[in-house]
Amino acid sequence: MSTATGTENKDLSPVSTESLAALLVTRERPPRPSALSTSLTFGWRAILKIKHVPEQLFDVTAFPIMNLLMFTYLFGGALAGSPSDYIQFVLPGILVMSVVMITMYTGVSVNIDIEKGVFDRIRSLPIWRPSAMVGYLLGDALRYTIASVVMLSVGLLLGYRPDGGFVGVVAGIALLLLFSFAFSWIWTMFGLMLRTEKSVMSVSMMVIFPLTFLSNVFVDPKTMPGWLQAFVNNSPITHLASAVRGLMAGGWPGAEIAWTLGWAALFLLVFGPVTMRLYNRK
Repeated sequence: MSTATGTENKDLSPVSTESLAALLVTRERPPRPSALSTSLTFGWRAILKIKHVPEQLFDVTAFPIMNLLMFTYLFGGALAGSPSDYIQFVLPGILVMSVVMITMYTGVSVNIDIEKGVFDRIRSLPIWRPSAMVGYLLGDALRYTIASVVMLSVGLLLGYRPDGGFVGVVAGIALLLLFSFAFSWIWTMFGLMLRTEKSVMSVSMMVIFPLTFLSNVFVDPKTMPGWLQAFVNNSPITHLASAVRGLMAGGWPGAEIAWTLGWAALFLLVFGPVTMRLYNRK
């Protein structure tokens, strides 16, 4: 008994404690992860959410297909003479509308993590601060891509034929994904500002619905009143839809592409810093 006690006292002596502390200090620490690796890790986390909750894909599969079928066959004959002619015009527009509308789920995901307490754990990690926000957006980029592929596949079955071929389609989707990445920072900001996910969705829909419907997604603005044309012709969604439509048709709408990139840069430069300020002060 005495031997055991002596050994125990010896292990807890100040000399042993100092030696242990010195060992921990001198031990080589693992390198700090880079901004790219942490952003990709959080992006992978967002993808795993889709894997475990596949119902999230409903908005990027069933909803776009429903919109395409509904608008093509309800308005195709009245607006273009036949659904087959109308789909050549409306499919790129509905593609833009569908992807832009699901950008709001970035803010919803941020808000859910805040409510569950995951947000506090993320902020305590020794990583590049914006990587969590960038990861959310990278994960959602996969959802945007899925929505684009689904829409184009159904469109091809319905008779859509892009004159721009594979290159034009890829260029149009790439421009759409770039714009959506920048546009998502707005909803990320709202996800940090508002208290509940329902509030984030409500505010997002109040902005997205008028912005997408008051555009050239469905019809040519030339048939609209002059005061409405002034708004529609300068809408970021109109510039985006025109650019995507032109690229897929085999053209190079340089002015529309420039406007789209300009809007994307503006959203990123304005809402990116605001979002990160809210993130750091949350």
